[in-house]
Amino acid sequence: MKVILFGATGMVGQGVLRECLLDPRVTEVLAVGRTPLQRSDAKLTELIHSDLTNLESIEDRLTGYDTCLFCLGTSSVGMDEPDYTRVTYDYAMSVGRTLARLSPDSTFVYVSGAGTDSTEQGRSMWARVKGKTENDLLALPFSAYMFRPGIIQPLHGVQSKTRLYRTAYTAATPLFFVLKRVAPNLVVTTDQIGAAMLAVAANGAAKRVLESSDIRAASRQ
Repeated sequence: MKVILFGATGMVGQGVLRECLLDPRVTEVLAVGRTPLQRSDAKLTELIHSDLTNLESIEDRLTGYDTCLFCLGTSSVGMDEPDYTRVTYDYAMSVGRTLARLSPDSTFVYVSGAGTDSTEQGRSMWARVKGKTENDLLALPFSAYMFRPGIIQPLHGVQSKTRLYRTAYTAATPLFFVLKRVAPNLVVTTDQIGAAMLAVAANGAAKRVLESSDIRAASRQ
């Protein structure tokens, strides 16, 4: 597989990139982002692009890929709906529409979140925006899958870019082990998300929307 990866500097994206570089099925990874990754690998090519709402100048670099793994996202904390919509909906749809036009036979896998509101009518702003993003991506003319992880455990040195989150994840390390025992389907690791995304990209899935338990199952394929 030849993979385009968005959001490789984020916590989920770091884990997904690691799995891509380890997986023998993946021959190339194009990581598109606003900041350099500061890592090198024979499979990895970086493409720095500042405005994901306008991809016209880099369209020629986005052709010929089998799948797009879209891990770009942000917390809604402290953001109003227009700003959150720009980062969450506008970026994803700009990439999705472009790739659906350039590579209609490709697969698009989008990292959403548990609790996303598919009705787009609920009281939670982030859930409505995520729901609209999912719905509109699923309507595009390519194979699209939505991942809704719940509690995410970072592994192998993967870290959030946000200091507060890094502190919280460190403090929660003992809790992850407890949750895995009493409620295993609530927790997915960054490794499992990456492995599941690649499995779905390669083989498809019975569902278009995958919750944490589905992600865990797909990661073992």
